[in-house]
Amino acid sequence: MTEPVNDTIIRQLQRAPVFHGLSESQIRALAGIAEPITYQQGNNIFLEGDPAEGFFLVLSGQVKIYKLSLEGKEQVLHFVGPDEIFAEVPVYSGGSYPAHADALRETKTLFFPRRGMRRLLAGDPNLAMNMLADLSRRLRQLTKLVENLSLKESPARLAAYLLHLSTELRQADEVELDVTKSQLATLLGTTPETLSRTLKKLSESGIIAVQARTIRLLDKKTLERMAEG
Repeated sequence: MTEPVNDTIIRQLQRAPVFHGLSESQIRALAGIAEPITYQQGNNIFLEGDPAEGFFLVLSGQVKIYKLSLEGKEQVLHFVGPDEIFAEVPVYSGGSYPAHADALRETKTLFFPRRGMRRLLAGDPNLAMNMLADLSRRLRQLTKLVENLSLKESPARLAAYLLHLSTELRQADEVELDVTKSQLATLLGTTPETLSRTLKKLSESGIIAVQARTIRLLDKKTLERMAEG
C-alpha cells in the first residue's frame, strides 16, 4: 500500500540529524515546504554563482561539493551522503551558491526553498538554533580542511581524515570509505598515486589495515601524532 507522500517525507526528515529534537509540528511544517527532486549520476545540481534559491537534504545517493580554479583544477570541499544537508548557508545570507554541486550517482533529495524556510525560521527560534548548530559544525570542518590542505603533508591529511571518520562513527576502530580512492585523493588535495603509496606505507607499518574500502585503525595514537603534523 502506498503511503501518503507527506508521511513519507516526515519520516525522512526525522532521520536527519539536523532536525533531531524538533517537535512533530515543526517537522510537519518543514515537510509542507519540501520538494522531492531526483538527480541522475553526473547531473549538475547547481553551479558556483547560481542564485541561491534554497538548500537540500540528501535522501539517498551522494553529492560532491567542489570549487574549480581558473586553470580548471578541481578541489573537493565535501562529499554529502544520506541524511545530510548542503547549500544551507544561503538560507541566511542569500546571494549565490559559493561552490559547484554534482550528483555522483542517482541521488534523491528534498529541496527547501529559501523563501519558505526563512518564513519558518522567523517564526520558530528553536528551528533556527538547530540549523545554526549544524552550520557551525560544517564551518569547523571546512576550517580544518583548509588547515590540512595548506599546512600539512599528504600522510597527515589522510590520518586526520581517517580519524574524522572514526569520530563520526563514535570512535569506531573500523571505517568504510564512501567514496572512491580517486575521489578521496581529490578531497585531500593529492594524487591517487600518492594516496595509494601512503595507504600502503601505513598498512606496512601496522598503523592501518586496508581491505577494499574498509580500513581498520590499528594504531590510533600514531595516527593522532601524524594528524598533528
